[in-house]
Amino acid sequence: ALMQRRHPLTSVALSAWSLMKYDYTKYHPMDEIYSWMEDVQRGNPQLVSSAVYGHTSEGRNISLLKQLGLEHPEGSEKKAVWVDCGIHAREWISPAFCQWFVKEIVNSCRTDGKMRRMLQNLDVYVTPVINVDGYVFSWATDTTRRWRKSRSTPPPGGSCYGVDLNRNFNANWGTVGVSFDSCANNYCGKSAGSEPEAQAVMDFVGGMVNRTVCFLTIHSAGQLVLLPYGHPEISAPNYAELGSVGEAAASEMKKVHGMDYTVGTSPQLLYPNSGSSRDWARLVGVPFSYTFELRDKVEFRYLLPEEQIQPACEEAYAGVLSIIAHAHDKTFPYAAGSGPAVVGSVLLTKRGPGVER
Repeated sequence: ALMQRRHPLTSVALSAWSLMKYDYTKYHPMDEIYSWMEDVQRGNPQLVSSAVYGHTSEGRNISLLKQLGLEHPEGSEKKAVWVDCGIHAREWISPAFCQWFVKEIVNSCRTDGKMRRMLQNLDVYVTPVINVDGYVFSWATDTTRRWRKSRSTPPPGGSCYGVDLNRNFNANWGTVGVSFDSCANNYCGKSAGSEPEAQAVMDFVGGMVNRTVCFLTIHSAGQLVLLPYGHPEISAPNYAELGSVGEAAASEMKKVHGMDYTVGTSPQLLYPNSGSSRDWARLVGVPFSYTFELRDKVEFRYLLPEEQIQPACEEAYAGVLSIIAHAHDKTFPYAAGSGPAVVGSVLLTKRGPGVER
C-alpha cells in the first residue's frame, strides 16, 4: 500500500538551509540519501511529500519524492512526470543527479515563473534510487563497486545473485539483448516483472498512466539520449517527435559545458535490448519516454570522479528540463489568439488538447 508522510510547516529559511547544507558534489551512501529525502520533505511541506511505493527483494523501502507544486487554479486534474535514478547500482552519478534535480526544482519554484506555471499543471515524481539493494552493495567494498544488478537470490539451478532490472520490465521481455544466465550482467530474470523493484514502478506508474506525459530514467555512461524502442523491428508512433525533442535536449545540454550528447534508439547507438523501463513506459502510453546516459564516454565510465558531479548534473538538468517543458507546453498550450492570463505573479494556462499517446 502507498504510504505518505507529511511534516508540520517549517520556515522557508529552514528549507533553504536544509538544501544548502547537503553536499550535492559528493556521492552519498543510501542512508544519507534517505535522510536527505526526509530533510527535503520536512523543509518544504507545502511543495514536497514522500511515499514508499514498494520494497526490494531484501526488504528495503523504494521511496519517491512527489513535488506537488501549486494547486491547479481551475481545480483540474494535474498531469504527471516521472524521473527515476539508480536502476543500475554502479552508476552513482544517476542518484546524484536526482538529488540535484530536486534541489533545483525546489529552489527555482520560488523565483521562476515558468517553473511555477509548470508545477501548477504537473506533479513531478522522483525516485533517487530504484535498485536500493544493489546500490547499498556497490558501497560495501572496492570489489563490489562495479555491481550492476539487483540482489535477488539465484533462480532454481542458478548460482548468481541479482537481475538486470532494466531488462525485467514487461516490454518485449526476453526477446533481444538479454541473457537467461543468472551470472550475466544482462540477466533478465525469470519472467517480466519477476523483480519487486521493476514491478513496483510498473504498478505505480501504471496506476497513473492516463495522466503521465513524461517518463525519464537516468543512467550512465556514454552521453546519450535514448528513444524507444530497444527492439530493432519496432518504432514508436511518435518517433519523429521523440527524436526532435531529444535533439533539442542535447542542444540545451551542449550549451552548458560544451559536452556532446548523441540522440537515437539503443539499436542505432548501442545494441538491441528488451525489457527496459523506457520501452515499457512508451508501450503503455506515456508519450515522451527517454533514457539519459550521463557522463562520460570513455575515460571513467561508471567511476565518474566527484569533481565532475556538478557539471554533469548541470548539463543533464538542462536537458531534462527541456523535455519536461516540451511535454508541458504541448499538453497545456495557450488558447489560440490569447496569451496567458496573469493572476498576481502566477501565470495561468488554459487546458488544451492532450499529447499523442
